[in-house]
Amino acid sequence: MITSPNNVILVGFMGTGKTCVGEALAKRLGYKYVDTDDLIEVRAGKVISRIFAEDGEAYFRALESEIATELESFRDHVIATGGGIIKADDNIAALNRAGTVVCLLARPEVIYERVKDETHRPLLEVPDPQGRIVELLAERRAQYEKSGYQLDTSDLTTDQVVDHIIALVRR
Repeated sequence: MITSPNNVILVGFMGTGKTCVGEALAKRLGYKYVDTDDLIEVRAGKVISRIFAEDGEAYFRALESEIATELESFRDHVIATGGGIIKADDNIAALNRAGTVVCLLARPEVIYERVKDETHRPLLEVPDPQGRIVELLAERRAQYEKSGYQLDTSDLTTDQVVDHIIALVRR
């Protein structure tokens, strides 16, 4: 059920296309675009990798929860969220109150190919990043299933994903 025609909120694992899709979707809808990770960085005064290194994941998740609640006051936005925002049920509830939640999915091997050369993924700074992707996806699967509509982006272009979401929102 679409809870608000005013916002579209993209959730999903890293590398599923939230940023690319979010920017393109906002442009097509004439909405503003915002990324919760950017809001967190502004609030903390440092980039996410530094937040993780200096303050820890728990501090990052607390900031993420504050931002999730604040999204309820946004109007006419496409909001891309960090991949772990769905780890807390309260965040899922806040996102659902803030707008239409669309969960972008992708196969683990596709995610790995999309993110393997990026240097700003603190959760993947491990000896086996592809294995870590599989582990994290398994841990988050139930939460992603609670997160509104689901769309697998593995074999779709950004424009195709945007078309699917626009059709959903206009329904």
